[in-house]
Amino acid sequence: MSAQETYDEIGEAFEGFKGLPLARYVEAPSFLGMVGDVSGRKVIDLACGTGFYSRELKRRGAADVFGVDISGEMIRAAEGIEQAAPLGVRYAVGDVAELSFADERFDLATAVMLLNYAEDVAEFELMCRRVHQSLRSGGEFLMLHQTPDFDFSGPSPRPYGFLTELTGEEGGTGPRVRITALLEEAPISFTAGLARREVFETCLAKAGFSEITWVPTEVSPAGIAAYGEDFWADYRANPAFEMLRCRA
Repeated sequence: MSAQETYDEIGEAFEGFKGLPLARYVEAPSFLGMVGDVSGRKVIDLACGTGFYSRELKRRGAADVFGVDISGEMIRAAEGIEQAAPLGVRYAVGDVAELSFADERFDLATAVMLLNYAEDVAEFELMCRRVHQSLRSGGEFLMLHQTPDFDFSGPSPRPYGFLTELTGEEGGTGPRVRITALLEEAPISFTAGLARREVFETCLAKAGFSEITWVPTEVSPAGIAAYGEDFWADYRANPAFEMLRCRA
């Protein structure tokens, strides 16, 4: 099943991912902390899903936010949320590898779990090139993915709401991984690639990006207050996520 078909099936249930401890207390605060001040900036949010980060960036003062996702169901859900509580976020269905920007340029591109869906290194590099073309000179590309160095024999993210397993298959950019969100209603699984660190760095550089910097995720103070320090020991020993920033 393709990424588009998988996420079409998930649809509105994707919003529930953000309530799981790992997403709520590590992913979101870490990523938004790295993004920083977006006041007055023009942002394209790639692989936007149901628009969680698109909405948050608009609330934080972005002048314009354009959310793009390959899944029509995801975009329909995002547009439904926008209609119910308008923020001025615009959305479109689109494959990042096929995006074309004739006149429009953005100050910032954001992406959570985007490049891991490239089937091979050529597509990975093409996606990086498309993102670079969407940015003005000096614009930033900020992303979050599963860490390339995740130890599948080490502590599991299960206590934090997710299960990550190797499928036994090797993809074009690295091993294939099955990720399961342990939602109370019913677990939801999808597969993606675990791209090697050098694939990220080489493809981003070939696409024209510079200042390529890996940034660790952190457990937020709210997460420590909610669960205590000891609860997060396994995550700190074997973090599931890592962030990356670079400049066009």
